[in-house]
Amino acid sequence: MTDKSTVSVLGTGIMGAAMARNLARAGHTVHAWNRTRAKAEPLAADGITVADSPADAVRDADVVLTMVHDGPAVLEAMRAAAPGLRTGTAWVQSTTAGVDAVEDLAAFARDHGLVFFDAPVLGTRQPEAGQLTVLAAGPDAHRGAVRPVLDAVGVRTVWTGEDGAAGTATRLKLVANSWVIAATAAAGEVLALSKALDVDPDDFFGLIAGGPLDMGYLRAKSALVLEDRLTPPQFGVATAAKDARLIVEAGAKRGVRLDVAAASADRLERAIVQGHADEDMVAAYFASFEDQPPA
Repeated sequence: MTDKSTVSVLGTGIMGAAMARNLARAGHTVHAWNRTRAKAEPLAADGITVADSPADAVRDADVVLTMVHDGPAVLEAMRAAAPGLRTGTAWVQSTTAGVDAVEDLAAFARDHGLVFFDAPVLGTRQPEAGQLTVLAAGPDAHRGAVRPVLDAVGVRTVWTGEDGAAGTATRLKLVANSWVIAATAAAGEVLALSKALDVDPDDFFGLIAGGPLDMGYLRAKSALVLEDRLTPPQFGVATAAKDARLIVEAGAKRGVRLDVAAASADRLERAIVQGHADEDMVAAYFASFEDQPPA
């Protein structure tokens, strides 16, 4: 196979659309499908073919890349795609689906003769710039088929194993996301407490500047709240809530209680109820208040 492939992207939300555009810019032929077609249609301006169905999108594909909401949504899309799938097609599964769901998806791949790659991505900053890190597991003998695709969507690929079905990449992604979600929740609470105690957040940032407690991520996420730049989201509240629950469930099934992750999931879900589902995940800040925070 050459380094230019026909790639089908199923799911063109924030991350999926960025990945599709980066693939097209890298010279790949890209077909895309999204449950809500209107969200995928802007991709046509980038030379991407927007399909009416998953089966149409994957027909003649060398690589299928899935980036939808969760594991059940992936399985639903791939079942709909089945009539168009070819035996031997590489499937790069990039949705954060959870450990248990990976087993079901890998079973689907086996049943349909697909080469399965467990390949979630890490990073929310400027996905259009291809600055994601891809965490990947899959057979070494078939990696040549997907490397150009992974190189187009990310700045580096971290290989975690030979068997995508083992979910080693997803396990690492959940560990990483547990830190991301905890840090984001802490950023929101720092701002909420500052407001409640009438402390200028800049005084706090000045206090920790240059020391071991300083953190670029804290400053970047806090700025989204302080400057009212919560949309478009880098990583949405609803998606973060789903990931937080996957983290809690993964720990519980292995005898580990994750209190911070559980509390973070509750905060994110309260923010959803408050109407912040489609804003950046740091909008969980608003969950600290019964009503809108005082001016």
